[in-house]
Amino acid sequence: MNFEIDPSFGKLRDMIGFLGRERLRPLGLEADEQGGPLPSDHPFFQEVLDMGLTGGFMGKTPKERPNDDGRARRTIRRAVVMAEEAAYWDRGMATSLPGPGLGGAPVMIMGTPDQKERLLGPFKDRTQPRWSAFGMTEPGAGSDVARIRTRFQEDGDHFVVNGEKVFISNGGRASFVVCWGTVDPTAGRKGHRALVVEAGTPGFEVAKIEKKMGLCASETASLVFQDCRVPKANLLQADTDSGSFKGAMKTFDMTRPMVAAMAVGIAQAALDEATRFADENFTGPSAWRRTRVEDRLSRCRGKVEMGRLYAWKAAWLGDHKKPNAVAASMAKAACAPIALEVASLGMEILGEAGGACDHLIEKLYR
Repeated sequence: MNFEIDPSFGKLRDMIGFLGRERLRPLGLEADEQGGPLPSDHPFFQEVLDMGLTGGFMGKTPKERPNDDGRARRTIRRAVVMAEEAAYWDRGMATSLPGPGLGGAPVMIMGTPDQKERLLGPFKDRTQPRWSAFGMTEPGAGSDVARIRTRFQEDGDHFVVNGEKVFISNGGRASFVVCWGTVDPTAGRKGHRALVVEAGTPGFEVAKIEKKMGLCASETASLVFQDCRVPKANLLQADTDSGSFKGAMKTFDMTRPMVAAMAVGIAQAALDEATRFADENFTGPSAWRRTRVEDRLSRCRGKVEMGRLYAWKAAWLGDHKKPNAVAASMAKAACAPIALEVASLGMEILGEAGGACDHLIEKLYR
């Protein structure tokens, strides 16, 4: 396993770093102050498209992707590097970037060539920001797909969809939502299906945009489907009974390393800010404080690096078409607590200064 960053990623990471310093972090702070995400027509999103950047890693349609000539692809590793860098500057803004994002992954994994071209093709147009969404979570079901209750009932050439989804990133501005549901609640996994519901379909409504404690720059929506008629042509991988469930699991295997990398980005930002604060403030008569926190900062540095390797390993396995479900799950499970631990230490180092809403660590902690 090669732990070096692919040289081809360097230019892209530098571009994201510049964008992060100049735009992502300031706009993330702006979203925090206004208590909600930037509107979808904000000029920043067009700037992102003009730079050739998109959210997620599914920005190319199959015709644009290189043929599989036996060499391992670098799709997930590239996405992990991008995700960490973007989240370092602002994780909320990172998840709000236009592009296929999470919704694009199941279309790429399970869609027919026609579906891929029809649904993902419009994202090649750089003149208008577009988003898609991944509609899995329900009030009673998260990653536990077996608990999904959204119902797909067949009616001629359509499915009639009834149910609700919660905590859906970019759900209110998405061109389409990949909605996960069941054609038979008694059939378990065999009843699961993935259906693309396009914006504007009658019976599909955005119930509300959530007000959150953190990640204010990221739009999080609750969606409702009431007698929503969706053409069967929008059903992903309809040829096998278990295809949709397996497709959901494959999507998680591809995207969980990105989520882990974003947690690493938050942790690295909190570590850098905490170290800088200690270096600048624990001097002179307060120098003894710097000595007291150095050991804890060093332990956090080790944990951040550990989390980064978790994410890289899961990405490497996925790109080499090796089973990575366990590694991807471990990465996601391990990296979030690491980010919390580092941000918590940062708040402790800030002391009373952490009680004001004018320091980056306080934002990272939320």
